[in-house]
Amino acid sequence: MLSILLSIVILGSQAPANTAVYTVSYLDIMPSSKAAAVAAFKQYRDSSRKDAGYIRFEFLEQVGRPGHFAIIETFADQKAMDAHQMAAHTKQLLTKLESIRISYDQRPYKTLTIGSAPAAASDRGVFVVAHVDIAGPQASAPDLLKKLAEASRKDEGNLRFDVLQHAVRANHFTVIESWQSQKALDAHAAAAHTKQYRDVLTPISGSPLDERLYKAVE
Repeated sequence: MLSILLSIVILGSQAPANTAVYTVSYLDIMPSSKAAAVAAFKQYRDSSRKDAGYIRFEFLEQVGRPGHFAIIETFADQKAMDAHQMAAHTKQLLTKLESIRISYDQRPYKTLTIGSAPAAASDRGVFVVAHVDIAGPQASAPDLLKKLAEASRKDEGNLRFDVLQHAVRANHFTVIESWQSQKALDAHAAAAHTKQYRDVLTPISGSPLDERLYKAVE
């Protein structure tokens, strides 16, 4: 009886599984159509906020590359994401983009490690979206990324440091960072834990580390 009660206490104390799912999309727009694309995404964002299970919509533009956007969508679970992707406003967005896009690429993700809820996007902050590809099955990669995230969240000026894992290809990760300023990001890049992470990552990486700077579109 005691062992049963202990099992109930232990199970009850465990944090619930994070069922949130994500899509990370990359969009290149013809320069002459940037304003139309921004307007279409803002309308889509406003409609998506009404969807069941909606958590967050982030609209970013790459620094130094106008018309190249990253869109990060977060829903409570796969069922909510599936319903959202079948919604009329999602189909309407894709129709609007068809004639003005150069390319459009969307990938599904699940949580590897996330911090507390990120601060509201600011046009003064700096976002980093990084891609990490591991060559073949490497069991150490998730732990390596979790360790980096935990240390980086303590860096001065860090607003967010989340790591997502591809929903199908387990050796592919996307890291989403937010910093108060470029100075804070530069200090993080020079930190001992960042250097150590990159030294360990290099031998197991399937491609050069891809880090891109973004700003929020509001």
